[in-house]
Formats: sequence, structure tokens, C-alpha cells
Amino acid sequence: MMEDPTQVMFTELPVPLLSTAALLRHHHHRYQPYQRLHQPQHFHSPAQDLHAPQRGRGDGDQGTHISCLYPEILAIIFGYLDVRDKGRAAQVCTAWRDAAYHKSVWRGVEAKLHLRRANPSLFASLVRRGIKRVQVLSLRKSLRDVVQGVPNLEALNLSGCYNVGDVGISHAFVVDVPSLCELNLSLCKQVTDTSLARIAQCLRNLEVLELGGCCHVTNSGLASIAWGLKKLKRLNLRSCWQVGDEGIKQLASGNRSLEYLGLQDCQKLSDEALKHATGLTSLKSINLSFCVSITDSGLKYLAKMSNLRELNLRSCDNISDTGMAFLAEGGSRISSLDVSFCDKIGDQALVHISQGLFNLRSLSLSACQISDEGLSKIANTLHDMETLNIGQCSRVTDKGLTTIAESLLRLKCIDLYGCTGITTEGLQKIMNLPQLIVLNLGLFHVR
Repeated sequence: MMEDPTQVMFTELPVPLLSTAALLRHHHHRYQPYQRLHQPQHFHSPAQDLHAPQRGRGDGDQGTHISCLYPEILAIIFGYLDVRDKGRAAQVCTAWRDAAYHKSVWRGVEAKLHLRRANPSLFASLVRRGIKRVQVLSLRKSLRDVVQGVPNLEALNLSGCYNVGDVGISHAFVVDVPSLCELNLSLCKQVTDTSLARIAQCLRNLEVLELGGCCHVTNSGLASIAWGLKKLKRLNLRSCWQVGDEGIKQLASGNRSLEYLGLQDCQKLSDEALKHATGLTSLKSINLSFCVSITDSGLKYLAKMSNLRELNLRSCDNISDTGMAFLAEGGSRISSLDVSFCDKIGDQALVHISQGLFNLRSLSLSACQISDEGLSKIANTLHDMETLNIGQCSRVTDKGLTTIAESLLRLKCIDLYGCTGITTEGLQKIMNLPQLIVLNLGLFHVR
């Protein structure tokens, strides 16, 4: 005898859906205030819902609905939504609005604003929700409105706001703003040393300052930073072409808390700047990529920095095997090294690395003049390596990949983009690495 398909369907329903099915059957159901849901007598199993006889409106029949939840529970749920959906939830009803405006829902959220016209209610709404991080996407009004409108502002991102200049900065920061810890002025090309002097005066608690692309910043601006921003931990000066050795000297003379220094494409820097950088005793990471005037001699100074862990020398044309020897012999404890596109780096550099840089966990050698022989050196000693980038190294073959696969068992990421000397045989060995997560083949040439 064939089973009743209705019974089969209900039998196979998951438990949460059973109560939903019961609610559909009890079309006369009405919801009670959420406070009553916490009385034990109102709870019963989904199976009881399915098989209990239908009752009238006066029987106190109950069900669980999202509108019955405490506002605190709604706030926890809304906290998992993305920013747009948080706003949509607030428009459903008064109860949802109150829950969605709870500060815990918006913790850590960065508001992205177009400030094209006056909106008196905007900042009051941000404050009510506890928003403390703001990114300004476009700005036609005064920057002062933002700073005064969000009194507990912790992070302000103005990257790409080309019309922000010294006048706007001076009007916005007229008194101390002790809560502001992060300021991003990347690509604000009208910003000059005058702005940095005002920032150093009013933002004494600043920990992160992004100045990438601010091409009018000079050594004098760094002197202001060193004088006023004693708590600064991260400073990005990418493409600040007027910053030179004297600026790094000024910075090092007044700062002991800096942990990251970005000097990418600062063409005026020389080895003398690295000599001054040794005064940044807390420095953990430095980016010197595209600094073509940095030579092997400058690496002698970096090797003496006991806290330095990350070193980026990408496309530094005057770095060679000798520079790697200076790093290794100087006792450097770096764990991440990038010398990609340094065409003077070859197998001898890997010999030096294998004999001294024992803390390395990440090594980038893309487009360097290395071969299987050099890879065998680091594979035999650096067994804790987790990331290896050897893309566009045309002299690497299956033999080198076999050595890596047999020795670097903790490898998680490897880049083989453009390695035309390898075949599927070597690739298969790499794919057998037990902890491999990322394998980039790119222009892998199948033979």
C-alpha cells in the first residue's frame, strides 16, 4: 500500500520547519507580547503542534515569531547583517528601528558618506548608532562639519578627496581631537607641510597616518610629525617624492613608537636614510620598494634593527647578492623578505639567506635570476617556510619543485606564475604538500 505523501513530507521536515507547518495549520493563531514567551507554560514541542486538536482564539494558543524577541536579541541578529541590510532592517517598524540603532549593531562599522549638501540629521544619526569611523567619498561641504558632528570620531578616511587642502584641514582641526587615532589623506594632493603642522598640534593621539601620494609633503612636514605625534605607530609616505634623508633623520629623532614605515617610490632616499632609520627602535616593517637609490650598503643598517620583521625591497635595482650577505651576517631576524624584480639577486643570495636568515617564513623572489640549485639551499635549511613566490623564474624546473616538495612540508602558499620551465610532473609533487592552501599558476606552461 502506497504511503500518504503528506505524511512522508511532514515526517521528513526539519524540526524548525515543523513549527512553521503547525503555524500554517493554525490559521487563527495570534501573537502575544514577547514578555509572555518567557513563561514556561507557553512552550511546547513541534510534534504537539502538529497533532494537537485545533483550539479557538480563547485557548491561549502560542507560537514564536521574530517580532516577539527581546530588542537585545534582535540587535545581536542585526549585528550579522551587512551595512546596507542594517539600514533596511531599521525601516521595517519602530521596534526593529530601535533594535537596529543599538550601538552594538554598528560596532566597528565605517560609514561611507557623500557630503554634497547640508544634512542636519545625518551626524545625529551616526552618533546615535555609535559610529566612530567615517570615510568621506566626496566632499563639497566643510570638513569641519564631520569633525564637529561626530565628537567621538576615531578614524577619518579622506583618501581621494582631491579638494581637501590646507584651508580645509585648518578649519576642521581648531582644537584638540583626542579621540582620533587614524587619519587617511592618501591622494589628497593639495595637502602640504602646513596641514601636517596643524595635525601634529591637534591630533596628539594619532596612531595611523596615511599620506600616500601627497607629493607636496617635504622633510619639514616630517619634522612636525616627529614633534607632535609621539604615539604614531604607522606612517605611509608612498610616492612622497620630496621626502629625503633629512626627513627620516627628523622622524627618527622624535619618534620611538613607529612600527610601520612605508617609503615606496620615495626616489630621494639613499643609504643615509637607512642609517637614520636605525633610530626607529620599535620599527617592525619597512617598505622600500622602487627606492632605486638604496644599495647593498644600506642593508648593513637594517640588519642591526632587532625588532625589524618585514622588509620589502621589491624593484630596488641596486640590491644584489652582497646585500643579502649583509643581512644574513648582521644577525637580521626578519620573517618576511621581498626582493622580487631585483635582477641582481641570484643563487648566491639564496646561499646567504640559507646561512643566516633562519626566521624567514615568507620569501618573494619573482623574476630573480635563481635556479634549482639556489632553491635547494633554502629548502635544506628553512624548513618553517610558509610562503614562497618564485613566479617568472624561468630557470626553475621540476627538479627544484621536487626539492621544495620534499623539504618545505609547512609550505602553505606558492606562486609559480610564468614558470615556463616546469611541467605537470613537478606540479603534481607540489600539490602533494600536506599544508598547501594557495597555488598560483598563472602563465603555467603545460608540456
